[in-house]
Amino acid sequence: MNGPPHLFAPLTLRGLTLRNRVAVSPMCQYSSPDGFATDWHLVHLGSRAVGGAGVVFAEATAASPDGRITPHDLGLWKDEHVDMLRRIATFLQLDGAAAGIQLAHAGRKASTRRPWEGGQPLGPVEGAWEVVGPSPIPFAPGYPVPRELDLAGLRDIVRQFRQATTRALAAGFDLIEVHAAHGYLLHSFLSPLSNKRTDAYGGPLENRARLLREVVAAVRATVPDRMPVVVRISATDWVSGGWDGDDSVALARLLKIDGVDLIDCSSGGNVPDAKIPVGPGYQVPFAARVRREAGVPSGAVGMITEPRQADDIIRGGEADVVLLARAMLRDPYWAVHAARELKRPYDWPVQYGRAK
Repeated sequence: MNGPPHLFAPLTLRGLTLRNRVAVSPMCQYSSPDGFATDWHLVHLGSRAVGGAGVVFAEATAASPDGRITPHDLGLWKDEHVDMLRRIATFLQLDGAAAGIQLAHAGRKASTRRPWEGGQPLGPVEGAWEVVGPSPIPFAPGYPVPRELDLAGLRDIVRQFRQATTRALAAGFDLIEVHAAHGYLLHSFLSPLSNKRTDAYGGPLENRARLLREVVAAVRATVPDRMPVVVRISATDWVSGGWDGDDSVALARLLKIDGVDLIDCSSGGNVPDAKIPVGPGYQVPFAARVRREAGVPSGAVGMITEPRQADDIIRGGEADVVLLARAMLRDPYWAVHAARELKRPYDWPVQYGRAK
């Protein structure tokens, strides 16, 4: 390749080559009855593949029923969930995108209403369920106190992720992302703000990272060697004394040893009162630092909206992939339009060729 990679250069991770560096970030739709994907997901995700993205990630997908954020979350805790997800993954691949899925457990932030219903914890008459975490510390006032996971419970979490991975393989996905960000279960173990344990899963960073590394090991051992494994982290809690950029670099080095192929760098979500300096590309420096100091490919996400902004991130070596969320909700064909603006050749779907 002549010159540095650009937004529309292919990227190879293990045995998978992405057609470009544009990724559709996992975005919860809260539209799954009993965890099942529906035609909404087929159209929502499929349109972004038709629109030119290199990889399309299905939303945070619960590895167990009690790992759902809301009762309407997508799931992979039973075999019956596989068929519709297989249909979706096949459609994404036929339209040239890699099919990714994010596996998650909401931990102490589970059992809530959907955002457009207020997002607060469910009450008993609404079917609330017990939430779990590293320590009995609620996410915020008014949230339930999580049950502290014992060793049997921790083993069960790893088993749930392993089984969800097996189902993701049966559905035909090309890569798997483990969700360890935004205050959900794995992030809550990482952060000293929410993890006050004194056993092998608390205290030093290596202990607080133990559950995530066990989950990653289970996923890595389940998928074929050719399949990439991605981990999303919150690179900082944005709170003094919390998880920070130094921790993220240290964790990325460990995850590289564990066979993780890309670190998706988001931030925040573990405490409700963090002061986050949101602005264009505000999380890109975390992706750049992880890539530079840990020597592992990284993904940048958050307020990346403009083609030249995204291209500059890749060209500048700040990240290997850019993940777009709200920009993709506004424009499913963002990648096609970006290729035109950046004067990069791009093959439109033949069905749409007359509009090129």
